[in-house]
Formats: sequence, C-alpha cells, structure tokens
Amino acid sequence: MNDTTLVIMAAGIGSRFGGGVKQLEPMGPNGEIIMDYSIYDAIEAGFNKVVFVIRKDLEESFKDIIGNRIEQVVKVEYVFQQVENTPEGVKVTEGREKPWGTGQAILSCKGIVNEPFLVINADDYYGKTGFKKIHDYLVEEHGTEVEQVMCMAGFILGNTLSDNGSVTRGVCLVDDNKHLVSVRETSGIVKNDNGGASYECDGSMVNIDPNSYVSMNMWGFDPKFLDELESGFVKFLGELKAGDFKSEYLLPTIVDQLIKSKRAVATVLETQDKWFGVTYKEDKPIVVKSIQKLISEGKYPNKLYK
Repeated sequence: MNDTTLVIMAAGIGSRFGGGVKQLEPMGPNGEIIMDYSIYDAIEAGFNKVVFVIRKDLEESFKDIIGNRIEQVVKVEYVFQQVENTPEGVKVTEGREKPWGTGQAILSCKGIVNEPFLVINADDYYGKTGFKKIHDYLVEEHGTEVEQVMCMAGFILGNTLSDNGSVTRGVCLVDDNKHLVSVRETSGIVKNDNGGASYECDGSMVNIDPNSYVSMNMWGFDPKFLDELESGFVKFLGELKAGDFKSEYLLPTIVDQLIKSKRAVATVLETQDKWFGVTYKEDKPIVVKSIQKLISEGKYPNKLYK
C-alpha cells in the first residue's frame, strides 16, 4: 500500500465564530466535529496518516477532543504553526503577532511529511469525492517535464456559498485539459437572491459565474513541494516592507506563481459535492442539520468510530 498523508490546517483563531475555537465545535450526534468526518472520508479513500497543524496552546484541547480518539484508528502527528517558525537565518518581523498563512502552515510539516499528501482546512466539510480523487491521483505516476506536479479539488462556486455572509474563495481559470491556469483569491463573495454570486470591486458589485471552479484549499502535493515552500518563504520574508504585519504566504498564490512560471502543472479534479462549514456562528445549525441528513442517507454511521 502506498503511504499517503492527510494534513489538516487547524491553527486559525476563528475570530468570526464568536471568538471561540470553531474547529472544535461539536456538530455530530455524538459530539463529532467537522474534522471527524473529513478524517473518516480520508481513511476510507486510502490515507493512512493524519497530521494536525495547530497552535501550540491548543495541543491539549486537540488531544482531548479529537487527537486521542483518532490515534486509535490511524497514525497521528502534530506540528505547530507559530509566527517565529521561519527558515534558519531569517529574522521574524518585530511586532508580528499572527502566523504567516497557509503556506507557512504546510511548511511546518517539513521533516514530518515525507510522502504524497492532501491538504484541507479544519473547519470545512468537503464531501467524499475530493478525498477519493486526490488519493488516487497521488498514488499514480505522472510523467512530466515540470518541477512540480500537483492536483486540486475543483469545487463549484455555487456549492460553496454561505447563507450568513461573504466568503473568500480561490476563483480558478481551468483549460480544456483540466489543468489550472490561474487561481485568484477573491474575498467578499456573496450569494445573490437569484441564486448567483457577486463580489465588491472598486465600490460596485461584480457578478461571478456560480458554475466557476473554486479552490477550497483542498490540494494534493508531492513531498518535494515542501522544499519549494521553504525557498519561497525565504524570498517572501525578504521582500516584506518594514511595518508590514498583515501580508500572508498563501497556498493559492504560491501555486499560481509556479504555474505562471511554467514550473508546475496542477490538475483540477472536479467534485460536485456541496461544501458546508462554520465561517460564522450562525452556520452551526445548518452544519448540524446537514450532517444529520447525510447520516439519514446512509453516507455515515450514526457513530463514526466504534
């Protein structure tokens, strides 16, 4: 069996979720959290290790709420995303309080993840299709002349909108061969009354095709991508201007730059599964109801782990 790892990014503070730790909110009938369902789907798809990327101060809570339980069914490791975790010889920007974004989160796995891996967010429900398609892609051979070969679950924008406010999505341009041409982080996307979507740009609302592919930070990578993240992070930090405490080193931006420089090919694996998550505290009742519906349809047992 090919070793493959699921990496879960769970270091977010969750400020829009009422100040609590939204990743640890119980959603299922037996106290399951969203990560439980993602891990269940990943194991079912063939992944055999889980790495949690968390804040150091959440380690005990994670182990109590999910880690100790998951260790009974799959190998588990923890890595910590902290603002001071920068490449050797690179100084931290004085005054910086928050970590550096999703690129740094995955870079935290260097030395722990040495096999093909899938990246997901902790607070998003992705459905089963993406896990299966990405796992199968990761264990296949992909002959190519480019340095980096990767894949992405291509969600349909209309399936990823919240009823309770705006969302940020990586809006994708995809060619006829299902290769990613570009991905643009777009914030403030809202659902329209007519079922469409739009976002604000320069003071006016711009319509966006709800059938567009979007990235939900569900990526499949070869372990050598971690070397690329490390060298790119050094460059990113070196180009920061004095007093810049907000810039982030983001996966979609990194991938986009690699594609445009013709150093990478990213295959988009379409999924029609409907996303749900807890971006806002008002989302929780919807998530609870959605999970119960999936259980009633037989997609999950009432209790995930016996």
